[in-house]
Amino acid sequence: MDIKLTNGKKTITRPKEQYEANINQFIKRGFTPLDKIKKEIKKTTLKEVTDKVVQFKPKKKKTRKKT
Repeated sequence: MDIKLTNGKKTITRPKEQYEANINQFIKRGFTPLDKIKKEIKKTTLKEVTDKVVQFKPKKKKTRKKT
């Protein structure tokens, strides 16, 4: 039986026997079983999105010398 491992950005598949034999190496390299990591999906509202938007400053007008 295969087991899926992830380190956050990379996902690999290895046999369960190989994972159990080399579990310390996988942990040292940052890989953990995908079953243990469950990403929570948070629903955002329009108000939360608009609060995080950065407002632009108005541009400064350049003054020129008239000759």
